[in-house]
Amino acid sequence: MKQKFHYATVTEAINKLREQGFNLDFNLAENQLKSGEHAYPANEFEIVDQYRYEGPSDPADEATVYALASPAGQKGILVTGYGYSTDKESEETLKQLHYKYLEKDRQAE
Repeated sequence: MKQKFHYATVTEAINKLREQGFNLDFNLAENQLKSGEHAYPANEFEIVDQYRYEGPSDPADEATVYALASPAGQKGILVTGYGYSTDKESEETLKQLHYKYLEKDRQAE
């Protein structure tokens, strides 16, 4: 799916997504999205939009901001780093979310 906007910073992307109702702060743990005390099956969510940020010289500055939504109406934001900062199970969950995202884009064409 083509990005609707590109925000200059991670902070700007998060603020703008919050204005659009993406109010849950997600953390990825195995195959779940956790927000506070609540855990949601990650496979129930879809990527609505994503924003990639790459640091000019430090790989630790690289991040992706995901806007996620479920058919039940939960909307939230997941911010991930690249590479070594992601465990294997979380990496696989992100791959599955990306696959759904790409499939939806192909069907829209």
